[in-house]
Amino acid sequence: MRQPATTIDLRRDLVGLLPRLRRFAITLAGEAAVADELVQAVCQRAIAKGHQWSGEGRLESWIYTLARQQWTDDSRKRKPKASVRGNVTDIREAARERSAAVDPDAIHRMIADMPDGLSSMFLLVDVEGHSYQQAADIMGTPVANVVSQLATARLHFAGLASTHPIHRY
Repeated sequence: MRQPATTIDLRRDLVGLLPRLRRFAITLAGEAAVADELVQAVCQRAIAKGHQWSGEGRLESWIYTLARQQWTDDSRKRKPKASVRGNVTDIREAARERSAAVDPDAIHRMIADMPDGLSSMFLLVDVEGHSYQQAADIMGTPVANVVSQLATARLHFAGLASTHPIHRY
């Protein structure tokens, strides 16, 4: 039996979103292996809930929202992750301790190593190009939190720029 066209399109478009979904999952999980499990669960959830996708707005926003919800659901099932929460000064001090040469993999690690929430906001707004409102909707938080977390993330990278020359390989 043939599947509806919307399901087939959703699956095709989901495949195209996989690299970006994985990057987003890494900002939530902090580890590639855990992020890969999250991506798999999100893909299964998206296909199962494909009938809920109205076709309006950006598909990736809906998928990212599913990812955040899945991460929240999974977090409730396991022990709370010991997170590093700090202020801007702590972030700058941590950044100064990193190596001087920054390659693309190091940049990905620096984003993933940001305190909880900062890396996701940075990725959604500055890398993926979502508006503040879209990022707030995806993360389930007020726009004011997006603005605050994004400002902290940008200060983090501004501090890195003054202490680390960036080498392109």
